[in-house]
Amino acid sequence: MMMRWRSLLGLLALCASVAFCKPTSEKKERVHHSKDLDERDPEDQNGFQFDHEAFMGRDGAKTFDQLTPEESKERLGKIVDRIDHDQDGLVTADELTAWIKRAQNRYIDDNVKKHWNEYDVNRDGEISWEEYRNATYGFHVDEAFSDVSNDEDKASYRKMLRRDVRRFEKADKDGNKVATREEFTAFLHPEEFDYMKPIVVLETIEDIDKDGDGMVDEKEYVGDMYTPEEGEPEPDWVKNEQEQFRQFRDLNKDGKMDMKEVERWILPGDYDHAMAEAKHLIHESDKDEDSKLTKQEIVNNWNMFVGSQVTNYGEDLTRKHDEL
Repeated sequence: MMMRWRSLLGLLALCASVAFCKPTSEKKERVHHSKDLDERDPEDQNGFQFDHEAFMGRDGAKTFDQLTPEESKERLGKIVDRIDHDQDGLVTADELTAWIKRAQNRYIDDNVKKHWNEYDVNRDGEISWEEYRNATYGFHVDEAFSDVSNDEDKASYRKMLRRDVRRFEKADKDGNKVATREEFTAFLHPEEFDYMKPIVVLETIEDIDKDGDGMVDEKEYVGDMYTPEEGEPEPDWVKNEQEQFRQFRDLNKDGKMDMKEVERWILPGDYDHAMAEAKHLIHESDKDEDSKLTKQEIVNNWNMFVGSQVTNYGEDLTRKHDEL
């Protein structure tokens, strides 16, 4: 979904609109948190590679992949020293949760900083709609994209522009068509701001709703996660998701999810993912079962930590100490 979802703005939005992916039996996640660690195989290096490239870019992932296991463990150990806030030699769930949230915030800040100079053309410390539009779509003659010959691409660009206009206007609290840094952050990462939640929900429905009724039925819900391959048996989790839809997603039992039901699904307010991930990491690594982790326990399970938000999916192992 969007945690990713469009942090590269126009490029990712276009990819989401027009890219045709190979059908897969793997489950697609739309809830706004990272994939739970218990859905990952700690020995699955292909899964780690996907995480690294998604969060670091190919160049960053390559840098990480050049580290030997010994180097990764050494650097992870230095990060553990930072996580252990009270320096008692033990990492608690609270300390791990605080670090994960810090890593999440740093990722957002870095992402905004990365794009700021690209769009703040006149260097006035703000980004106007015109600056963003011209930087993103300026190579086209007009907003009708009449210079795009392929009709399907033209429709995708128009859809992307409509979404950007709507999202920018929502992020722009004072309606002056100029985004402050906070407003631009809300534009890039709407899932992080309460007042942007309606946009996140609406964009999700638009992505999934195939019959145009403004709601998500069971077929659309499952179809967003799974495209069957010819000759391949339907995976068991599909039936589980169908049951999830009937019992827990479609709360009023009318066969469809409306705006409120979709929001409850993708933006669960009662779920602290950072705490859940911290507790899972402790559960998987706590050999003496004291509900805390020593540095050695963490290093011994380094593969799992490298594939988690604790290290920003391995990226922090490539950072200098003062960048953490």
